[in-house]
Amino acid sequence: MKDKTDVLQGTLALMVLKTLDVLGPLHGYGIARRIEQISGDLLTVNQGTLYPVLLKLEQEGSIASEWGASENNRKARFYRLTRGGRRQLLAEAQGWEQTAAIIARFFAAKAEDFK
Repeated sequence: MKDKTDVLQGTLALMVLKTLDVLGPLHGYGIARRIEQISGDLLTVNQGTLYPVLLKLEQEGSIASEWGASENNRKARFYRLTRGGRRQLLAEAQGWEQTAAIIARFFAAKAEDFK
């Protein structure tokens, strides 16, 4: 059985932006489930973690929202990526790719590399 991991606050915003970039407008529950699905159910995204991130992204202008009806006809707030959010996503993705490449070098390094 896999243990679920909480999503780190700084990475959740990037995951939200990427999810909206790929899938288009979604409500909060849909965003959370998609992030969990993409992680192979290794991550847990709860409302107490997700909604402050959505609010912050909306206040920054990275996403916009409007009310609509969900698949089961319930009133839900749907979030979509803005142009500014797309720019933010590209910049943050480049930063994460660079960071991941640096960390990969450290994991690949052998003792003689540090002499």
